[in-house]
Amino acid sequence: MKKIIITIAGTVVLAIPAISGAASLKPGPYTSLFIGVSSLQDANTATDQFTVPITTFDDRVEFDPGVNIGGTLGYDFGIIRLEGELSYKYNEMDRITDRDTGESYRSVDGNIGTFAFMANAFVDLHNDTPVTPYFGGGIGVAVINLSDTYATDSLGIRRTLYIEDDDSVFAYQVGGGLDIALNRQLSLDLGYRYFASEKADFSDDWFQASRIKLESHNVTVGVKVKF
Repeated sequence: MKKIIITIAGTVVLAIPAISGAASLKPGPYTSLFIGVSSLQDANTATDQFTVPITTFDDRVEFDPGVNIGGTLGYDFGIIRLEGELSYKYNEMDRITDRDTGESYRSVDGNIGTFAFMANAFVDLHNDTPVTPYFGGGIGVAVINLSDTYATDSLGIRRTLYIEDDDSVFAYQVGGGLDIALNRQLSLDLGYRYFASEKADFSDDWFQASRIKLESHNVTVGVKVKF
């Protein structure tokens, strides 16, 4: 994660000398690539174990900061931009706490990966400088993968808490950023997105089923090329 942050900071610093003489971007089709940090918020996870009677466990899951990479293909109409976006977010679990008993599991080994296919619309606030603020959002589909998740309980017993599965759910995002023109075809994009999904249902396993809703804060740096 430190390498990612250093890379982002270095890209911004290297771009600064070119900003002062850059011209505004012209309307037309464009594509972009971006990389950044995804901070997945703590999530409540409900797990039903199909015993007799059925037992439900309510957990609080905390995550480490992860990576967010992706790209877009869109068209700039001058004020409004429409684009399709494909991205992947990956976060490892840091801590799991049973909300009913307060027990905190140790040595957690599990992760969540999210492929997102989004249709976005952004409004560009053009001005007399090379720096264009923008805001907007999008809707789409998120394919969420939950890995097999293991942790050690207070008795020192290694347990399987969640079973690997994936689910496709509705997702949306809102945010904004700065588009920094380097020339008429190339710009640097500094962006923020709040991303959220509907509750995913991981229920392929015969023994148990888990449900979780994802919300994350994402900061990215990208390069946009206008055709």
